[in-house]
Amino acid sequence: MQLTIAASSEAGGKTGNEDAVCWQLPDDPYLRTYKGAVLALADGVSSAEAGREASQTAVTSFVQDYLNTPDTWSVRQSAEQVLSTINLRLYRRSHAFANELKGHLCTFSALVLKSHTAYFFHVGDSRIWHCRGQQLSQLSTDHSTVLQDKRQFLARALGMSNQLQLDAGRQQLQPGDWFVLSTDGLHDFVSEQQLLEQLLADSSAGQKVQALTELALRQGSDDNISIVLARVDALPAESIDDYNERLTRLPFPPVLAPGMKVDGYRIERELYASERSHLYLVTDTDTAQSLILKCPSVNYSDDPNYIDRFIREEWIGSRIQSPYVVKVIRQSRPRSFLYYLMEYVQGISLEQWMQQHQPVKPGRAIKLVEQIAKGLQAFHDCEAIHQDLKPGNILVTADDQVKIVDFGSVFVAGVAEIFVPLEHEAALGTASYSDPLYLQGHNSGIQGDVYSLATISYELFTGQLPYGSKIEDCRTASDFDRLRYIPAREHNPRIPLWFDRALEKGVAFDLQQRYTTLQSLLRDLKQPNPDFLREEVKRNTRTSSLLFWQLLSGFWFVTLLLVIWLFLLQR
Repeated sequence: MQLTIAASSEAGGKTGNEDAVCWQLPDDPYLRTYKGAVLALADGVSSAEAGREASQTAVTSFVQDYLNTPDTWSVRQSAEQVLSTINLRLYRRSHAFANELKGHLCTFSALVLKSHTAYFFHVGDSRIWHCRGQQLSQLSTDHSTVLQDKRQFLARALGMSNQLQLDAGRQQLQPGDWFVLSTDGLHDFVSEQQLLEQLLADSSAGQKVQALTELALRQGSDDNISIVLARVDALPAESIDDYNERLTRLPFPPVLAPGMKVDGYRIERELYASERSHLYLVTDTDTAQSLILKCPSVNYSDDPNYIDRFIREEWIGSRIQSPYVVKVIRQSRPRSFLYYLMEYVQGISLEQWMQQHQPVKPGRAIKLVEQIAKGLQAFHDCEAIHQDLKPGNILVTADDQVKIVDFGSVFVAGVAEIFVPLEHEAALGTASYSDPLYLQGHNSGIQGDVYSLATISYELFTGQLPYGSKIEDCRTASDFDRLRYIPAREHNPRIPLWFDRALEKGVAFDLQQRYTTLQSLLRDLKQPNPDFLREEVKRNTRTSSLLFWQLLSGFWFVTLLLVIWLFLLQR
């Protein structure tokens, strides 16, 4: 595919610009063929104080995250899942600033040009146009409501609700087609006929953008003016629809042995094997780079839910960019089998590390906890919950650098329903470290990862688990109700009272008592929380008072017995 693209976003009749545009025509032939070109435009809602931030977040995140979706996903599946997560992110930001009425709202229009098809996605009153020959048509529908006094309000926008109502469609391509994305600062002041005349004019795409912007200003535009133009210059000789169909049905690779080659990757050795997956250390024969190749297990070759989750792992990993999370490597060559690549990290699991370093020095332990928390925060920033954080899923390098691995149990808000029972045949997570609510089929969100981090912190400082080994045998809510927190100071007397109370709060089964954020847990682990100290004083006071009344009652009881005995003697 060959395209000509031009774009502009100007403040126009306003002092500030709340519009945003972004587009990318990948240089990588593989990406250009199998993901296509992506164009996005957004208009921040002027009545929302954070409209500018919302529009910038929407267009940049969409372009970046769409191109990082698995090539085994359709365009629509990729775009809808990306936009669902962006919408939820903006919605949560709006509610985080509820007291300041800082709404993160924007209109949004996007176009993906792939193979012989244009795919469009839209919410709000920005517009998407298609021009072929001398015919101009509007592909999108304005989501606005006009009241009796002729005031117009948006009926839909990104960030307006936690459930995104998105328009989506497709248009077959022909060489010479024009596509236009515009905000209301342009199309409210430039007629369709004027837009068509500019598209048909003998000028470059950049000149057309400039001419349309100037025309809108001359005709009284008092709003931001943004426009994206794309012209289809040439299409691929063949459609890749058949190839994409085959790609989503890639065969599972066989068990691999050292020396074998898969798509230019030489197998060096097997690192891990389980009933569900295999990990191999491989070398890219073109670059000599060492990588990890993860393959699904042939045990699940006929399980569509397993295949979908495996493919989703690659997408989740590619979105999370953090020095404390293992990186998923973008595939550069067509795949013959279903697998994905990760960076190679030389280290051992935290489980092995603790066995080698117990007892762990407090300063060293808290640094590990901080890094794990930063890695988890990177998941949360992408509206994702790890759900299976445990020492076996954390690598520690020789210089105590942490890397969180494994995306198999990650829950992505916006892709699935939030805070509803998870639909899995088997419970996610590991009994010793995962929130018991997960194991009972419920999603506790960020608080679930808080539980796991607090459990790992407890083990780092004590070498034990906060509820002992019996937690592994629990299956029902009543089983967990019988468990009692074991004070960390019973295993390690040097642990301060306030630190123990923070751990106890972090692993509380009751969500009303547990920390709601990683930052609040970390804060109380690093410095004494006065509330814990006051609670202890009250608890000691109550204990002393109870002891006093117990002793007094005992004294009167003994006195009563003595009186009865003396009375009996006198008789």
